[in-house]
Amino acid sequence: MAEKEHANRAVTDFIWNIVEIHSQLEAIHKSWAEMLGMTEPQWLILMAIDELDQGRGVSGIAVANKLRIHPAFVTNQTKKLETMEFLARVTSPDDARYLQISLTQKARAEITKLSDKREALYSTMFGGLDEESLDYLNRRLTSIAKNSRLASQKLDIGAL
Repeated sequence: MAEKEHANRAVTDFIWNIVEIHSQLEAIHKSWAEMLGMTEPQWLILMAIDELDQGRGVSGIAVANKLRIHPAFVTNQTKKLETMEFLARVTSPDDARYLQISLTQKARAEITKLSDKREALYSTMFGGLDEESLDYLNRRLTSIAKNSRLASQKLDIGAL
């Protein structure tokens, strides 16, 4: 029984560590967003577009999937970011029903201005981990994220 309690304690500690990390990342993202005069969700949308864009822009659906949020919210917020001149939204050449969203030069310049601060922050956050350790951790977290989605789906259908 002690072994099971130890395993449960380890899982509980892990979950609380994730909650703490999530809370700190929210505060960090809020700070970056405020520096640019936007909300934290808008900042995350910019970061998702920056991450996903391969030079042709990205769809709102891709951004919504990356951030695990509703596509209608992405549409609403990208319109606001376009008005603020952080995003360009153009009709997809492949399908006129969709828009391709990309960062403007203004957005890229603002993100670049923050890059030194971001690097310093990341250095503090991940200072004790080398690239190999981070790769290992990311593989484990990817697996846990996938399993968490499966568990959530099971919960939704009452299979647990």
